[in-house]
Amino acid sequence: MLRIVDHPLAQKELTILRDKTSNSIAFRKGLVHLGRYIGYEIAGRMEKVQREVETPLSRALGYDVPDMGRVVIINVLRAAIPLVEGLIKNFPNARVGVISAWRGPPPRFDIDVNYVKLPTITPQDTVIVADPMLATGNTLGRVIEEVTKRERPKKIVLVSVIAYEGAVARIREDEDELGMDIYTVAMDSKLNDKGYIVPGLGDAGDRAFGKPDL
Repeated sequence: MLRIVDHPLAQKELTILRDKTSNSIAFRKGLVHLGRYIGYEIAGRMEKVQREVETPLSRALGYDVPDMGRVVIINVLRAAIPLVEGLIKNFPNARVGVISAWRGPPPRFDIDVNYVKLPTITPQDTVIVADPMLATGNTLGRVIEEVTKRERPKKIVLVSVIAYEGAVARIREDEDELGMDIYTVAMDSKLNDKGYIVPGLGDAGDRAFGKPDL
């Protein structure tokens, strides 16, 4: 299921990220904030279990959210680092995995996965895959392959800041089989010949951490 996080605070942060004059500090902070806002949305749709507690004066009914303690967050290096930081603020008990995936040149955009370090994944877990830009869908497709060849989790949640409409349509072809949800803050309708979302926000990794010296 596709969910657009359209809260005014999230949209305000997105505007800062889109602005080409925003420096790396502002960009990283914006990703952290959006990770937290998206985390609220994810937690808000998890199953609640009612329980009773003793207050200093009497008894009261409240809720637990058991699935919040059964979360695995996959950090797709390197752009997702600040986004994951925000997500962890909502899911402090989450186990965190790391996948380094490099997208090759157009027109194929082949994905080179050169590092995978994942915690144990169980059928009771919600796996959150964080990558700020859902552009071609190739990277997230490869990451999902790495996750599901180990164990099929209860749910897979894809988290992005901006998604290209065509990539979302492609990913959703497998939605029913894998039980996936896609959370994003905006959907853009164009992808240029270099595989960048337009208007997008540019290269999220370079804007957050600087252009690498390759």
